[in-house]
Amino acid sequence: MSIASLALVAVGSSGCSGASGGRSATPTFPPPAAATTVTGTTVPPPTSDAATTTAPTNLDDVRLRLTEIGRFDEPVALVHRGTTLYVAEKAGLVLSLGPDGAREALDITDRTSSNGEQGLLGLAFSPDGTHLYVSYTDDDGDSRVDEYAVAATGGDRSKAVVAEPASRRQVLALDQPYPNHNGGHIVFGPDGMLYVGFGDGGSGGDPQRRGQDPRTWLGKLLRIDPHPDGDQPYTVPPDNPYADGSGALPEIWSAGLRNPWRFSFDAETGDLWVGDVGQNAIEEIDLVPAAEGAGRGTNFGWSAFEGSTRFNADQGAPDHWLPIYEYRHGDSGCSVTGGVVYRGATIPALRGAYLFGDYCASGITALVADGGQLVDAAQVADEPAKVVSFGTDAEGEVYVLSLDGSVYRLDPA
Repeated sequence: MSIASLALVAVGSSGCSGASGGRSATPTFPPPAAATTVTGTTVPPPTSDAATTTAPTNLDDVRLRLTEIGRFDEPVALVHRGTTLYVAEKAGLVLSLGPDGAREALDITDRTSSNGEQGLLGLAFSPDGTHLYVSYTDDDGDSRVDEYAVAATGGDRSKAVVAEPASRRQVLALDQPYPNHNGGHIVFGPDGMLYVGFGDGGSGGDPQRRGQDPRTWLGKLLRIDPHPDGDQPYTVPPDNPYADGSGALPEIWSAGLRNPWRFSFDAETGDLWVGDVGQNAIEEIDLVPAAEGAGRGTNFGWSAFEGSTRFNADQGAPDHWLPIYEYRHGDSGCSVTGGVVYRGATIPALRGAYLFGDYCASGITALVADGGQLVDAAQVADEPAKVVSFGTDAEGEVYVLSLDGSVYRLDPA
């Protein structure tokens, strides 16, 4: 399917808009501090040939088939540790997938609220595989990120692990004013830091204007080192854009997000991709190349803007990063689910393409970017329905999760 037939609103350049006007109801973000070089914490630049040799040239060559690998109770996230896949269920259960089927790796159903948009929302293993991190809404509906040590395996990453309940340690806590727009996705970036996405706090239209408020984590992407710093349960990386707390909370990496429902880093280039759920009319996909800081100090515009369109007129119109792709509510969907860049080997024609879906419309869409610009878009699968998440295995192969219960692997047709 061509770009035109996707009802695409292509926002020509994934760059900054200089619109002005309106009056800000909250303090505005200061310019981010200049990046400092800190060994082990800076986002790596793209590899020299990634932009020219790894993107597919024609999505018409892509032929996919969805292979069901299991059925679950409202699966919402999939990650891997070595060769083992782990699936999170919304109610609070984490399961490992092995030759003998699914086995329990962690059960936090007793402390998880799972009504509506609440639940176990994010899952990540530390880069060394020794700890499991879970992001969820607790019994009061507030956001929490907890850390668990996993049972020792002697370094064998082919073996499934279980979390040790007694090792639980709270890393982040955020009160939620409403039961929706929790965000909750967590990812370890290519720099080894933990990235945490939170929505604007909920209700509708950002009533407290939190998306542009530098005094709250709501509506933001955070970046932390989850290791304790004295009495604080995590460490603020010194190269964060507001690390000194001057003008904005030091944990903030990016701002202006309504509900970042799945974000990811390209495993080969380090580029940041974000799927941000819209309000009344527009869903958006954002791409910030690693060469542009991979989101460092980026303002995505909400709620002064919904996508590239002016939204709350009382918000000062910030210079904001324009979506690489947006679409209007209708046949194309109404609630975007961000995905991942395909870096596997079984579907060569898809390598380098970004895959995403929409909860309200069946199917998977692929985008191809070159130098931060959109060059191709096509629907590459007509199923599944209720797409809620994507994940990858150790080889870069991609999996798609439906809240209906199925987890599928993408295979060549």
